[in-house]
Amino acid sequence: MFVQTEITPNPNSIKFLPSKLVSKSGSFEITKKDETNNVLVKNLLSIDGVQSIFLSKDFISINKYDNATWDEIKHIAISLINDFYSEGNEYVIKKDLNENSKDLEDIERKIIKILDEKIRPAVARDGGDIKFKEFKDGVVKVQLQGSCSGCPSSTMTLKQGVQNLLRHYIPEIKEVDAV
Repeated sequence: MFVQTEITPNPNSIKFLPSKLVSKSGSFEITKKDETNNVLVKNLLSIDGVQSIFLSKDFISINKYDNATWDEIKHIAISLINDFYSEGNEYVIKKDLNENSKDLEDIERKIIKILDEKIRPAVARDGGDIKFKEFKDGVVKVQLQGSCSGCPSSTMTLKQGVQNLLRHYIPEIKEVDAV
């Protein structure tokens, strides 16, 4: 198996493409080894310099600390991913680890629909994800994950891209903030 890598706009994040399914149900970010029992995720988080792992349908993004170099991380990560799939594993995560969805207001459903259809695909190309957290008093709160978390251009993307798009479709929205 050949694991491809792609750079992202975030210099501390690389997108790993194993050409296999990664997550069967949603995407999520893990920052601590004790947050999961998954062998691959635990091993990736054990690599010196790795800050967090983001899993999506067909890729894994690894975020590193500023003082670590990709030379120290990249080859070990590729080897661990190759070993995981060569052992017969078909995907990294099969059950939904995301929080349960709650009852949503109409405006919240509209926000989620726009995020899912117009924003998430672009964010995923850069190795990340955006999740709706809440809408209150005209302010949408979202969580940036994967490569988008800590990216130098994420504030500009959030304000000029996400906020403008959401405000275009939903005039009640005044602002978009990351949590």
